[in-house]
Amino acid sequence: MLSVVVLISGSGSNLLALLKATENPLFPVKVSAVGSDKDAAGLAHAELFEIDTFVVQPERFESREAWGEVLLKNINHHQPDLVVLAGFMKILPTNVVRALSGRLINTHPSLLPNFPGAHAVRDALAAGATSTGVTIHKVDEGVDTGEVIVQQEVVIQPGDSEEQLHERIKVVERELLVKTIEEIALRKINLI
Repeated sequence: MLSVVVLISGSGSNLLALLKATENPLFPVKVSAVGSDKDAAGLAHAELFEIDTFVVQPERFESREAWGEVLLKNINHHQPDLVVLAGFMKILPTNVVRALSGRLINTHPSLLPNFPGAHAVRDALAAGATSTGVTIHKVDEGVDTGEVIVQQEVVIQPGDSEEQLHERIKVVERELLVKTIEEIALRKINLI
């Protein structure tokens, strides 16, 4: 059974998809805890599933590294096999990335290396792209520069708004994330 800590910053739709998947007793994954950088709405999903939560707010610390150390202590307390950034909108400090190397993945709403960063959907539309998608990748010390694990394309429809496109991406992202974590648990995907 793969033990996972999920980090979120928002509504937690990816988290909810993973929690629903864990209701199947044959799904080889257990969510041990859910963490956030703020009082995110998605923490309610964890509470509904009786999963431990923690919040470590960066603005309460003198430095990113100090925040990272406390975040890392909270993560390590749950001894996860895998840490998943699922809509976690803070860049992790180097000390955290290095400590979790080989067991840290992120979801991103574009086909990396295209459109990295926090505004990937808006950037794809602004560039006039005809397609974008979802990337699940290993986390390294850059911004969305880690090795790609899996990608899936999403076609941009004429007249798509940022919200419409992002909702279609999220549907694909949820399915792809659950499948990818399952394949990591089954050792079909090796992160090292």
